[in-house]
Amino acid sequence: MHPAHHHGTAVAAETAAFIATVKGADPATPVPSCPGWTLADLTRHTGSVHRWFTVLLSRRIQQPPTSREVDLRLPEQPDGYPDWLATGAAEAAQVFATTDPDAPMWAWGLDQHARFWVRRMLFETLVHRADAELALGLSPHIDRVLAVDGIDEFLTNLPFASFFAPGTAELRGPDRTIRFGCTDGDDDWLIRLRPDGFGPVTGDARSRTADATVRGTAADLLLLLYGRRDRDSDAFQLLGDQDLITHWFTHSAF
Repeated sequence: MHPAHHHGTAVAAETAAFIATVKGADPATPVPSCPGWTLADLTRHTGSVHRWFTVLLSRRIQQPPTSREVDLRLPEQPDGYPDWLATGAAEAAQVFATTDPDAPMWAWGLDQHARFWVRRMLFETLVHRADAELALGLSPHIDRVLAVDGIDEFLTNLPFASFFAPGTAELRGPDRTIRFGCTDGDDDWLIRLRPDGFGPVTGDARSRTADATVRGTAADLLLLLYGRRDRDSDAFQLLGDQDLITHWFTHSAF
């Protein structure tokens, strides 16, 4: 199966889990992991992203869009948002089914193909599903294989995210490296901070030593990278240059 088809299936599953979490909950419930937001805000944001990405995919855009105007058809009352989210996900699934994932397409990240947007929609949905669960006192479960893919997607695209995550412009260093490693598998990523920028080290990165290392389960690492976990919790091992680790997390907010 093409990875984008798997991603599309996972978007549907993550959206269903999101809806199951928020349906029947008070829309005014605060979302601590998204300060200032309520569950209504979180649901509206996620559904708006779905509709926006669906428009981009359906148009196979080749240039950065000049407008983000989308007919959201938003319900008047927040208690209608979960069903509205479901409708948007169904529309996205229809577009996924008729889109060649390998079609060339503009994207803000590294992968300039339609599949970028399906993968991006998946992790936008997954992280916000976790936000909804955390807001209701639930402990998010994230499939390990999906979490590994999500870490890879995050670290691959973060160097291109400065237009909406301006702090990433500060991720510079005199050839300093930080490793993110999974304790529930052998997946790991080595990121190099250079004087002119940062990015993943390709090739056999596992054999190289790092100036700092952050280790945890894939699910915990994914939530940590997105700022949803506390790096000082017992879930993580922080090894090596602690100032470098602090520098990374201070400036890598997505």
